[in-house]
Amino acid sequence: MSNVPRLTALDALHRSLGATMTDFAGWDMPLRYGSERDEHNAVRTKAGLFDLSHMGEITVTGARAADLLDFALVGNIGGVAVGRARYTMICQEDGGILDDLIVYRLGETEYMVVANAGNAQVVLDALTARAEGYDAEVRDDRDAYALIAVQGPESPGILKSLTDADLDGLKYYAGLPGTVAGVPALIARTGYTGEDGFELFVEPQYAEKLWQSLTEAGAPVGLVPAGLSCRDTLRLEAGMPLYGHELTTALTPFDAGLGRVVKFEKTTNDGRFVGREALEAAAARAEANPPRKLVGLIAEGRRVPRAGFSVVAGGQVIGVVTSGAPSPTLGKPIAIAYVDAAHAAPGREGVGVDIRGTHEPYEVVALPFYKRQK
Repeated sequence: MSNVPRLTALDALHRSLGATMTDFAGWDMPLRYGSERDEHNAVRTKAGLFDLSHMGEITVTGARAADLLDFALVGNIGGVAVGRARYTMICQEDGGILDDLIVYRLGETEYMVVANAGNAQVVLDALTARAEGYDAEVRDDRDAYALIAVQGPESPGILKSLTDADLDGLKYYAGLPGTVAGVPALIARTGYTGEDGFELFVEPQYAEKLWQSLTEAGAPVGLVPAGLSCRDTLRLEAGMPLYGHELTTALTPFDAGLGRVVKFEKTTNDGRFVGREALEAAAARAEANPPRKLVGLIAEGRRVPRAGFSVVAGGQVIGVVTSGAPSPTLGKPIAIAYVDAAHAAPGREGVGVDIRGTHEPYEVVALPFYKRQK
């Protein structure tokens, strides 16, 4: 495997904007363009423009594409209407989470599975292996798309100025084909920021034209380019899990508090799907003996917790931080952590984080930290 990072179609443009670049899941990606706090606040109050071309698109087509996805994934994918999308997961036979995914139903027999950059090959390999015996084709389309996201309260107005697609009728977790600034695109009302926004899947050759058009249309309302650093603080405030932090192969969806994505009631394939038996056992365990719960922690002081730090109470370790950062919106350090159920109630006192030997006090809160006003 090559150690040379992959470049998105917008690489030269990011460099011309003075972006600080970083290696992320084998891709050279913009971390920030200036101040990550300013980028974060722009997305919360105006709009931000993201290059997400590192995400992994996998197309599944064929007469039994729905049956294959119902077998390969934990969700009821056959029940997704054309033009809609669903958040789901792909698990191992033992129930461990291989990745969390968004699946778009593009047509009666055509789906697009969007995997996290670091897991795209794993997901592709798993879907290909699980397709055996199904009249369906699994295709690696990672090179067929660039992905640009415009996120924030001003994003609908910005996009409306560049497309005649029916954005008002486009619900959250839906997608429709259209043209944006003359560029053919799949326009999806999805995102990872906690704000209203859109993700635009286009051919790489059109990425630069689309980025420039969005930049010009958004300039009067304060749109700025935004990097991966603020994407992380935005999703953290919105309580959204990140693979490798809140989700791993060591956890089932029930351990992660996301058992709702597992649909035992689906009837395709006689109800069989990969990991079903292990997940049924995990569901029963979670009901009888609640696992550690995913909670929010807000610092009373200024020190920032990081992934892997211990959560403590009464001198005992009661959990572990999975993600932590300063919150620009709250003005305090925040963290997401798995903690013992006995200490998971919001408002629980006496909980701290061990930061280099000092037990810093934290308040336990329900996730998310931030919810946008509708």
